[in-house]
Amino acid sequence: MCILSSVQRTQVARSRAGIRHLMSDPNVVFVANDPRLISLATQALGQSAFPFRATLFDKSPDSNWRVTWHQDTALPLQERIDAQGWGPWSLKEGIHYAHAPQCALEKIVALRLHLDDSTEFNGPLRVIPGSHNLGLLSDEEVSRIAANRDAFDCIGASGSVLVMRPLLIHASSKSKNKVPRRVLHVEYASSKDVGDGLHLATA
Repeated sequence: MCILSSVQRTQVARSRAGIRHLMSDPNVVFVANDPRLISLATQALGQSAFPFRATLFDKSPDSNWRVTWHQDTALPLQERIDAQGWGPWSLKEGIHYAHAPQCALEKIVALRLHLDDSTEFNGPLRVIPGSHNLGLLSDEEVSRIAANRDAFDCIGASGSVLVMRPLLIHASSKSKNKVPRRVLHVEYASSKDVGDGLHLATA
């Protein structure tokens, strides 16, 4: 089974940057539950892990985009409960999303499976090493830290996996060549219960 062929044929709606909500694709679910990926997520979380959200990032000559410095703070949830520290809320393709408090985001880890070589020329992920330890930051704090710390380009061969935390400050530049940069970004947690009566949705 070729995951690239599967996501190219998927019926899930595509955006300019790729495809979200890929846990509805059985082949993506199969890959996300690969014992090697589960092992990496389990080591990072310190306890058992399961995938709950998968996104394809697809940067190519036809869809070349730039992402500014940010943290990943929104989580998919089974229902909307207006709890302190959660929000603002949004609805994306029928799934509730809310920006989450730090205590919930610290229980999440993402694995980025490179489906193509990620090089310095095709808009790789850029990170501020160690910045996930700084907690949940405002946009102004993120910009200030990124402007004053050295960034690291995450280069990797096709098939390699990058482990990252949602609170890691990261960005990506536009590609400088015609080589595609496709990444399957899968997020894992140890429990659907994220506190305050809220539960992760499968997305």
